[in-house]
Amino acid sequence: MTQAEIKLCSLLLQEHFGEIVEKIGVHLIRTGSQPLRVIAHDTGTSLDQVKKALCVLIQHNLVIYQVHKRGVVEYEAQCGRMLRMLRYPRYIYTTKTLYSDTGELIVEELLLNGKMTMSAVVKKVADRLTETMEDSKTMDYAEVKKALCVLIQHNLVIYQVHKRGVVEYEAQCGRMLRMLRYPRYIYTTKTLYSDTGELIVEELLLNGKMTMSAVVKKVADRLTETMEDSKTMDYAEVSNTFVRLADTHFVQRCPLVPATEKSEPGPPLPAPTLVINEKDMYLVPKLSLIGKGKRRRSSEEDAAGEPKAKRPKHSTDNKEPTPDDGIYWQANLDRFRQHFRDQAIVSAVANRMDQTSSEIVRTMLRMSEITTPSSAPFTLPLSSNEIFRSLPVGYNISKQVLDQYLTLLADDPLEFVGKSGDSGGGMYVINLHKALASLATATLESVVQERFGSRCARIFRLVLQKKHLEQKQVEDFAMIPAKEAKDMLYKMLSENFMSLQEIPKTPDHAPSRTFYLYTVNVLSVARMLLHRCYKSIANLIERRQFETRENKRLLEKSQRVEAIIASMQAMGAEEAQLQEIEEMITAPERQQLETLKRNVNKLDASELQVDETIFLLESYIESTMKRQ
Repeated sequence: MTQAEIKLCSLLLQEHFGEIVEKIGVHLIRTGSQPLRVIAHDTGTSLDQVKKALCVLIQHNLVIYQVHKRGVVEYEAQCGRMLRMLRYPRYIYTTKTLYSDTGELIVEELLLNGKMTMSAVVKKVADRLTETMEDSKTMDYAEVKKALCVLIQHNLVIYQVHKRGVVEYEAQCGRMLRMLRYPRYIYTTKTLYSDTGELIVEELLLNGKMTMSAVVKKVADRLTETMEDSKTMDYAEVSNTFVRLADTHFVQRCPLVPATEKSEPGPPLPAPTLVINEKDMYLVPKLSLIGKGKRRRSSEEDAAGEPKAKRPKHSTDNKEPTPDDGIYWQANLDRFRQHFRDQAIVSAVANRMDQTSSEIVRTMLRMSEITTPSSAPFTLPLSSNEIFRSLPVGYNISKQVLDQYLTLLADDPLEFVGKSGDSGGGMYVINLHKALASLATATLESVVQERFGSRCARIFRLVLQKKHLEQKQVEDFAMIPAKEAKDMLYKMLSENFMSLQEIPKTPDHAPSRTFYLYTVNVLSVARMLLHRCYKSIANLIERRQFETRENKRLLEKSQRVEAIIASMQAMGAEEAQLQEIEEMITAPERQQLETLKRNVNKLDASELQVDETIFLLESYIESTMKRQ
């Protein structure tokens, strides 16, 4: 772990838990796994304080422990989990946007306390909400339970049953961040499956989990509302689109309670165990949904003005269970991520070659999107004849032209498409690993161009293409004067965008008998940029703390004045009295407070922006490591 990451973890631990916990946490980061007494001895902290600090870190999943054969318990810090504390405000704000104040406070309590039982969360949140209400209002625990159910419904909180029957709930931070891409998921489905597919995915994202029959009826009603008065949407048409989404894995089944657990005698379990067979994840139940969408104001009773209380309640009292009752569906976000990756590859091919080439690559990706796992380095081999038959209708190119395009794609230096055999007119695959590496390389090239200029970007691209080059070769190939090329190479070398490899002719490594080759390690440069982002976050936090410390007296005065005004408003004070108290803060002080607020808001916004870059770089590195 780099010094920048250690420093950032230290600042986060100190800000959230205090100096003692920060001291123990940083010691574990630097030294690795250690038993309790060694930690106490090395840090010079009492055994009781070390125990309390470790309990806090374990409670928040920042430290794990392992029991060895001899009974020794060793503790190990979880650095990645510590760095995720940067996103806590983003998690809380996202939940507030979607599930109002109650959902926000539930997630906030889970993040602040690490692990909690549902009853403890419900009581704490209800108490906090009650404090903000008027004296005549109180917060019912049932409302908090409902909010927690909503979070579980949307896979934003998971639960775990312990041996003693206690159920603990934990927030799913990664899932919450994916909610930022909901509009993109919906737009993608609209592009692929028109308005019907868009509304199906929108309903699943809005409701978390739904049965197929409920989705079909809801979407049919919504589509009927947008049609002319004489037209309605048939359930069968919506069902067909739902089946297509399941066939392409954009929607999937939710885990269910096994039948054996339902039939077991005795008291019910504190929480059910959900399981699902992988073969059934995309299996659509056979339903015969007959009917059409209904309009909200199309009934004869509404037209006649009959009150709702006089209508028969057949639709509610005599409701029969649907054939797919208990089979719930949800949107498959991993499949959407795979689709976005494929779209990036298609766009890259279109920019490099032409639209026909991109359409051929799109067809190959569409043919293998279900059969190829998202972590696979290659798609399954496809013959030229299969690709020709699968081209979109109306795309008029001959078989001979298709073979020429496939040969051109296979011979391209980027190697997005590779040839794996000659049977069936030629077998071709998409090299997903090379495609992702090329997309990451393009990102690095843009960073170099923005940071060092176009000439450095030319040298960077040249070294990437040639793999290894001496300084004289760089000067010749890039057609840049020797002095300028030397300065640019050393500048990028000092910034770790390039590395130098020594190849000695003799064992003594004498400089006169050694080749010095410049090279670029894409994965290493991506990691370096990630670590610089960590450093930027640490600097932003330190600057925010400095701004707060420098204006501590003014902030305390402002808080006191606000408290006095609030208490006097509660007592029914007049406007003149309130105005007199507000004047306790002078105009220069008020201007200074505005400047401080503006600076702190700018620093907070910068932290969120840098965190977005961190998330993108982490995702690329993880995908690259899986494909190596």
